[in-house]
Amino acid sequence: MDKKCRILFVCMANICRSPAAEGYFKHLVQNDLNSNFEVESCGIGDWHVGSAYDYNIQEVSRMRGIPLKGTAKQFKLDYLNSFDYIMAADTEVLKILYQHSSTTEQKSKIHLMTAFSPLYKDEDVPDPYCRGGAAFEQVYDIIEDACKGLLNHIIQSQ
Repeated sequence: MDKKCRILFVCMANICRSPAAEGYFKHLVQNDLNSNFEVESCGIGDWHVGSAYDYNIQEVSRMRGIPLKGTAKQFKLDYLNSFDYIMAADTEVLKILYQHSSTTEQKSKIHLMTAFSPLYKDEDVPDPYCRGGAAFEQVYDIIEDACKGLLNHIIQSQ
């Protein structure tokens, strides 16, 4: 890889889906993280900025051996220029990101989080917030598959 590949995962509030995807993708590339990848997450809204990630997603992630660290942050327009892949958790987030993008290049970076997923291709990652433990497990399963598919896509694109 000639330069760092910058990946941004985006959901509505940055407390469930996008931090889980950030944490899992970092786990997948942990040996290459410092040299080849920069991975972050954020939310469209500002409702939880500065708050800890949702307890349930933290627990599911921790049980799978991946502790989630950080606090919620909000999407900034300059991310459209500074990231190579901007991965939206669902079609609502995808539409909002497209609305904020002003160039063809910016739009080409925006994908549904499951765009490269072998099992859940082009499906929304459902928002598990306030839905209970099983919903968080399901979301994490989708995120794992989506992140593996994205990594394979990036490797094959090199």
